[in-house]
Amino acid sequence: MEKGINSYIMRQFGLKAVDVRTYSPLTLAYIGDEIYDLIVRTVIVGRGNTKPVHLHRAASALVKAHAQSQMMYTIEPMLDEEEADIYRRGRNAKSVTMAKNATVTDYRRATGFEALLGYLYLKDELPRILELVKAAISNYDEKTEKNKE
Repeated sequence: MEKGINSYIMRQFGLKAVDVRTYSPLTLAYIGDEIYDLIVRTVIVGRGNTKPVHLHRAASALVKAHAQSQMMYTIEPMLDEEEADIYRRGRNAKSVTMAKNATVTDYRRATGFEALLGYLYLKDELPRILELVKAAISNYDEKTEKNKE
């Protein structure tokens, strides 16, 4: 019995399982970006019904490269050896694009963050993804609130 949403989707579309370790870091980041976006949007909508412009601003604050880069400082010590390796592969991947309003360092760290989430998603490790993202967002929210004071 498959345990996660990725396996369920793969089965529904008749796709064969692939060794996740064979995916390029940028492919992992591609899917990881969307998984993170879905989690962030779910959390923001779960905090209460509000105007779409407010939802968008709240989501944008969490999904930008700088925020993801800062979140890595929180979760990096939580990573096991395999996860840390995936993060480093993503961080060191050469991308032809750059996020606007992001430093090269922030963009690369964010790519590593997204690659890690993509890797865990493709391995059907949603509880681990949520553990890491919850810690990252909680710490980031706390720091952001302190900076406002």
